[in-house]
Amino acid sequence: MGYAPETLARLERDAKEIIARYPKPRSALLPLLHLVQSVDGHITDDGIEFCAEQLGITPAQVTGVATFYTMYKRRPVGEYHVGVCINTLCAVMGGDQIWEELSEYVGVGHDEATEDGRISLERLECNAACDFAPVMMVNWEFFDNMTPEKARKLVDDLRAGRPVAPTRGPGSVCTWKEASRVLAGFPDGRAGEGPQAGPETLVGLELAKRNGWTAPPADAGRPEPDEPASGSKTQGDIHK
Repeated sequence: MGYAPETLARLERDAKEIIARYPKPRSALLPLLHLVQSVDGHITDDGIEFCAEQLGITPAQVTGVATFYTMYKRRPVGEYHVGVCINTLCAVMGGDQIWEELSEYVGVGHDEATEDGRISLERLECNAACDFAPVMMVNWEFFDNMTPEKARKLVDDLRAGRPVAPTRGPGSVCTWKEASRVLAGFPDGRAGEGPQAGPETLVGLELAKRNGWTAPPADAGRPEPDEPASGSKTQGDIHK
């Protein structure tokens, strides 16, 4: 079917800016996929064709990338995409229970969206925030130290349009399409909002400061270019 003329013109303008950042056009494929996802809400056939045409590659090559990375969705996603970490630490801290209760409460499973299009759920393998386990995300913003009760309230607030603030980061959650546009490389100017790291994350740094610990110099222990590494064997040693 293709994009409407005004949408296509906007996409082409943004794509040109993205591609100009890279020495080789095909290197721009990942942000281009985020760009079309910011328009369609997921990766559509039209989006795949657009990326292929802009980069001079085949739709099959685009599809191979779009189906490899889980951040690119091939089915419609909710306005607020809610991820629950079920990797080891989050799981044992309650992530598995949060997922089971939240999935039943919302009525959808992994990578499925509610009929009203407001919420979709995803089982996330890791949110890279183990010090705040169990962790959830909404459009990639952090919600730390969660419980089933807090998870249900979070979803209720999102569906009702009430203000929702992440634990860290900006003061409110943007929509899925807005987040995709940021990932395409068009900042929304909110990167510096709110706390970027919580006390749990900074414990090691504070201990180091308190005890006067410092990291060794970057080149400490490195052998000179002509000097074999400590413990390594020379060819003569091998034949002894």
